[in-house]
Amino acid sequence: MSKTNGFMEAAFAEARAAKARGEVPIGAVVVLDGEIIARAGNETRALKDVTAHAEVLAIRRASEALGDERLIEADLYVTLEPCTMCAAAISFARIRRLYYAARDAKGGAVESGVRFYAQSTCHHAPDVYSGIRETEAADMLKTFFQERRD
Repeated sequence: MSKTNGFMEAAFAEARAAKARGEVPIGAVVVLDGEIIARAGNETRALKDVTAHAEVLAIRRASEALGDERLIEADLYVTLEPCTMCAAAISFARIRRLYYAARDAKGGAVESGVRFYAQSTCHHAPDVYSGIRETEAADMLKTFFQERRD
């Protein structure tokens, strides 16, 4: 298994843990120098906080661990294309590379929707790698929402 797949697996583990807590199953990990320094799954319901997306929580935890709001050499692995809020947080944190699994045609803001990093007002755009285990991530989300409707 490549390091990329190993880090994405850690993000999937966070997504599965979020699902077990009744949260939308999205997970994220921040990697620096080949080591995971922060991880999170969605906690919007638990924290009653609409900003408690996996990406934002992982960035907050990484910044706390490093004592710096800038994560210049860090990479972020996440199971779903970030929304506009998360794309902005990634930009402001100066994340070096963004890896994500499934596209989000409805709420995504990287390759879908507003395409945040393509805007002239974007301060920093990470290198973006998408489609890593895309089907698995999409199926996890579809199953979660289908179970909610049943």
